[in-house]
This record gives sequence, C-alpha cells and structure tokens, in this order.
Amino acid sequence: MRRIAIILFNLGGPDGPAAVQPFLFNLFNDKAIIGAPQPIRWFIAKLISTRRAPIAQEIYAQLGGGSPLVPNTKKQADALQRVLQEQYVDDEVKCFTAMRYWHPMADEIATDVKAWGADEVILLPLYPQYSTTTSGSSIKDWERASRKVGLDVATKGICCYPTNSGFVSAVAERLKTALAGTAEHSNIRVLFSAHGLPKKIVDRGDPYKWAIEQTAAAVMEKLNRSALQWRVSYQSRVGPLEWIKPYTEDEIRLAGSEGKNLIVVPIAFVSEHSETLVELDIEYRELAEKAGVVSYSRIGTVSDDAAFISGLAELVSAARSRNAGLFGPEGHRVCPAECAQCPVAG
Repeated sequence: MRRIAIILFNLGGPDGPAAVQPFLFNLFNDKAIIGAPQPIRWFIAKLISTRRAPIAQEIYAQLGGGSPLVPNTKKQADALQRVLQEQYVDDEVKCFTAMRYWHPMADEIATDVKAWGADEVILLPLYPQYSTTTSGSSIKDWERASRKVGLDVATKGICCYPTNSGFVSAVAERLKTALAGTAEHSNIRVLFSAHGLPKKIVDRGDPYKWAIEQTAAAVMEKLNRSALQWRVSYQSRVGPLEWIKPYTEDEIRLAGSEGKNLIVVPIAFVSEHSETLVELDIEYRELAEKAGVVSYSRIGTVSDDAAFISGLAELVSAARSRNAGLFGPEGHRVCPAECAQCPVAG
C-alpha cells in the first residue's frame, strides 16, 4: 500500500475581520504579484494592505465577515478524495488543501504531509488556467515549504487544464441550465468573466489570457449553440496600471447600450468567494441595472460538480503515470511559443 498525497492549491481568504489585513499583506508581499525587491516590496505591501483593509472588511462583511473559499475548497478536496480512493483501492489517498495567502498555508500542509508519511505527492492547482501569479506562485511556495520541512518524496504536478473535459462539461451544463427555454436567436450575450492581470505580466509571456480564451471557446463548442453571442472579459482591476482588456465593467455598459440580456460565467473561478458573491452578484449587478442591461444573471461556479471532480481525478491519474515533474494537461505543453512563462518545457 502506497500513501498518495494530493495537494490542492488555491488563493485562500481571511477567516474573519482580523485576518483581512494580514491576508492582503501576504498577497501583496508575494514577488509574483509585486516584483520589487525586498525591503521595498515589504513596505509597499504594508502600505497597500493597511489602506485596503477597511474596504475589504466591508466586502467580507457581506459574506459574514470572512471568505467561504477555504471551506468550499475543503468540500472539493473531500469529493476528489472519495473518487480517487475508489480508483486506488490498494493504496491510501488523502487530499490536502494548501492556500497561498492565508491558512492553511504551504508550511503547515507540508508538515502534515510529511507526518502522514506520503510516498508520493501530486500537485493540483485549482486554477484551471496557469498564471505565474497563481499556480506558479503556489507551486514555488510549495517547493520552498517542502525543502524547509525535509519532505523528500516523488512529486508530480499538473500546471493547468483550461480545456479539461470534466471542467468544461461542468461549466457548459450550468450555462445550458441558465439558457433553458431561451430561443437560439434571443437577445442574449454570454459574458465569460475572469480575474484580470496587469497587461505587463501577460506581455512578458504569461499564458493566462490565452488559456482563458481557450476555456471560453471550449465551453461554447460543448454548448453547441452557434448563434449565441459571447465575449471574454476581465474583472477585479485595481491600481493605476493598465490591465488586460476588455474590462468586465466596460462589457456590462456595452451590453446595456445595446439592450442585451447578460448571462455572466465566472470562467477562472472554481468555487464561490468574494469576487463571485460580491463583485459579480452585487457590484456588477448594480452596474448592469444603471447601464440599462435588460436582465443580468450569473451562473454558479463548478464547485464539487461530479463532472469537474471526475476531470480532476483524470488529471491525477495522468500525472501519476509520468516521472517526477510538472506536466501540461495532456502530458506536454499546450500553450503557444509566445507564452514564454509556461512552466512546461515541451
């Protein structure tokens, strides 16, 4: 019997009002987010987190004071563990959740994995589309934490899965339900909204924008409604830098000016948190009403949908069949050559 540890990475979120500022500090003190050297980055992170904490606390107050992302991720981990244990009946499987900016973080989980006695480790980011700022940062932090605690076991990982059949099917099925009863040529526009990035990060070769577009196209192909209008946009922009476009708020205003009905699809998020429950459901809904959008609705994230969990299980199986290292969703690199920040060699 082998002990197989699956490490599910996600952003994390504050578990109460007092955690908001340190959560933000950890976020902005990440070199993948702000590239300035230390101690400059420390002072920038301290300044931004102090200024933004009161605003963020108001946002999380609408969610009961903290983020639901960690318990939602635990729910996904439990579902995946059940599926994998059924597949690997002669082994023991345990899914761990490692958050990047608030507990449980990589140091804690690496310690737990070592104490459990894992024989192999599979890294599985809950970011379907790779970015140096999300999956890349989490994987590097895991490697650091593993070295720190002396966790020396065979480690394999999946960098991304933008067109994974389980993930795409789960999104498409939710969108299909939202569209039920609407005519093929009705006045509907589907808006795939993803968290944005500063444009300079993508210009350096980050694959994120390319991968988002691949996911949206795969969902529409699965949906098989060729006449349905759809667009991709990017939300959560902060600061003075130019971010990748189009911005979600601009697309909402455009839909209002054209008299469209909007169905918003959170295409980069796999569980509910502040950016779906507050930004999309409350703030952008208010914007849509002011902009004259005829109707505004938002489909739920894939959560622990059976198709999504099945897709994750397939990725784990694919990773286990290979030697140690980081692999693309099909065992090799899938993004184009201009995506120079892709972590998969070939």
